[in-house]
Amino acid sequence: MSKIALVTGASRGLGRNTALAIARSGNDVIITYQSRESDANAVIAEITALGRKAVALQLDVGNVAGFGTFVEQLTGALRKNWQRDSFDHLVNNAGHGEMAAITDTTEEQFDRLVNVHFKGVFFLTQALLPLLADGGRIVNLSSGLTRVSYPGFSAYSAVKGAVEILSLYLAKELGARGIAVNTVAPGAIETDFLGGAVRDMPDLNKVFADMTALGRVGVPDDIGPMIANLLGDGNRWINAQRIEVSGGQNI
Repeated sequence: MSKIALVTGASRGLGRNTALAIARSGNDVIITYQSRESDANAVIAEITALGRKAVALQLDVGNVAGFGTFVEQLTGALRKNWQRDSFDHLVNNAGHGEMAAITDTTEEQFDRLVNVHFKGVFFLTQALLPLLADGGRIVNLSSGLTRVSYPGFSAYSAVKGAVEILSLYLAKELGARGIAVNTVAPGAIETDFLGGAVRDMPDLNKVFADMTALGRVGVPDDIGPMIANLLGDGNRWINAQRIEVSGGQNI
């Protein structure tokens, strides 16, 4: 029987790629988007063309006050489209980048990062636990920058580090329900992260390519299929792990 995965921030970038990879693996997908409804609908059309069911729901992961309404909408979508009251896999992917030196980081930048990447992940997961099926999976997205430092990413990397610790505690507390929790930490990827800096700035692309053993930066197809594979039955015994997917960056 096919599973249902919820992927946050899946109207573009790694979230989109992950949602499509999950669909190609034979499972159904619920995606969230913050403001790009047309992009989200395009992803839904692609998933449907693959023969899988899919639904897009609006969600601002940085607004904890809206999570109650989102849970109600999700519950309705599950009952309408799958005749179920639960889903199987949660991928906490939604996020953004803020690049600034410690001396230049503003409180507003810091708060945005915390609210989206840590507070939002913590309380959204909490709100969704009653709907997450026993034996399910959670994947939280982190960053290769929690292992090595690169100028300008102190606050971003710190909140991603907090997510990695949260994953360990989730794995321990949810173990009795058979729910496995892991962190996936991508290296530098060609997406529109930070306005597409790694993708569109050849000099920056080369900097990261030169520090990667496989000689290039990553692309979304290096990440989405890996996450889909991690959610598969063949990886049921992987739990409480930080899995870096970076092509051997900074080794």
